This record gives sequence, structure tokens and C-alpha cells, in this order.
Amino acid sequence: MPAPLLFSRVAVTMFVSLFVASAFALEAQPATKKKADEFTPSVGQEGKDVVWVPTSQALVNRMLDMAKLTASDVHFDLGSGDGRTVITAAKRGANATGVEYNPNMVALSKRNAQKEGMGDKAKFIQGDIFETDFSKATVITLFLLPELNVKLRPKILDMKPGTRVVSNSFTMGDWQADQTQNATEKEGCQSYCTAYLWIVPAKVEGKWKLPTGELALKQTYQNVTGTLGSADVKGTLKADEITFTAGNAQYTGKVNGNTMTGTAKTGNNTSPFTATRAGS
Repeated sequence: MPAPLLFSRVAVTMFVSLFVASAFALEAQPATKKKADEFTPSVGQEGKDVVWVPTSQALVNRMLDMAKLTASDVHFDLGSGDGRTVITAAKRGANATGVEYNPNMVALSKRNAQKEGMGDKAKFIQGDIFETDFSKATVITLFLLPELNVKLRPKILDMKPGTRVVSNSFTMGDWQADQTQNATEKEGCQSYCTAYLWIVPAKVEGKWKLPTGELALKQTYQNVTGTLGSADVKGTLKADEITFTAGNAQYTGKVNGNTMTGTAKTGNNTSPFTATRAGS
């Protein structure tokens, strides 16, 4: 009876195929469910201090370029969102850490880092940026409101001179940026496309002793004014490098704690100088 036998084989084959397909479907269900349950952020969602808006990758690149970030840097992104800035910094070799209050965003950042092959290099901390120790950072990135930047400012100004701070779109109150750049629409930035860079200056306010007299300095962030003897002083700081004029002389030096060393130029004459902080 060849026909019934053929029918039986077809029926068995179809049954096995259906069984296998059903088994695969059942096995795949947990993974599908897990993926569906994964947190997906939405632009404008509420956060602890600010709503979440992603920084365009074009501006991320621009910010890290402005900071001159290298593999020798320790980078902290305060309010790290979906992790893209930290991941980009890690790809450049930096020791990169993101601080984010929302645990769902931290988990998302870790998944994004894994997808980009940076799971072992990009680190994420669930925590409050105002309670986190980022004192070892050499580069800080921010996308916070101006009042939050100002709230962080005293802590930042106490950091090592030369620490670079880059903010997306928002300033630091009356602390004027050392540099401002814009990412363009052509680069892929549609909104929030301005980056501000600050370089933490050395602290020089006070009285210093020079062979030529007393140098009295008043400091407003990276700007200095004062007197050297009877001459008025005006100058600037870039990290631990100081440049100022006093009368007809131009001083260029480096600050190392309570010591300042460099050269003084008057006309065609150049001579070394050393200044020590009064009371040191």
C-alpha cells in the first residue's frame, strides 16, 4: 500500500517540523521578552537635576578634541546619560568613567559599551555627581544647566592646575571660557552644538617676594591684576603658566605651589626670576 505509507511519512515529517519549530519558539521567548523589557530612554525624560537630552556624536568628538584627550588622561563625564561620551573617550584610550544618577541609564550605558567593544574599558557609576569623588580627573565633560555648573565650580577650581573642563552649551557663570567651538549641521549636529573649554588655573592670589620688590596679586579665575613695587600688574594664567606685565617688563613663568620661576624681559634684556609666596 505505497500511497498510505507515503502519506504517513509526510505526516510524521510535518509533525516533527512543527515540534522543532515550536521548541525553538519557546526557547527564544525569554530572550525576546528580555529584549522587550530593556530600558529605552526618551528625550526630555526627567532626571535628578536635569532632563535627558543626548549630546550629538559630532559634539562629543569636538569636546574631546578641545580637551586634547589622550590615552594618558583620566576622564570623568558628570551626568553620563547613555554613555556615548565615556565610550568615545575609552576608544581614544583614556581611563574613562561616567557618573549617572538613573540606574536604568547606567545599565543602558553598560550595554552600549559592550556593543561597542568597550565593556572592559568604559566604566559607569550610579551616583550623585555632587557626592562623587572625581578629584583625580584630568578631563571633565558636562552637559548640565548653568546653575549646576556653578555649583560644581568651587570643587573644579580646587583641582590640579591644567585640568580641562568641557561643557555642552552651558557656561560657568562669570568664569569665562578659555575656548569656544561649534559643531556644524554638516557634521551631524542639529541642536546643542556649542562646546566651552576651561583650563583650571593655578592659585596665585596673595603676596610674593621677588628680588625687585613685592608682587601682590589679585586673581579672578585665569586673570590676574596687582602691583609689583609701584608698577601695575596685569596678566593671565593657563594652567600653571603665568604671563604678566609690570611697568615695562614682561614676565613669563611657571607656578609650582609656593614658587614661581621664569624670565623677565625688559627691552632687549632678559633675565631669570624666582618668586616665593610670602609666609612660605
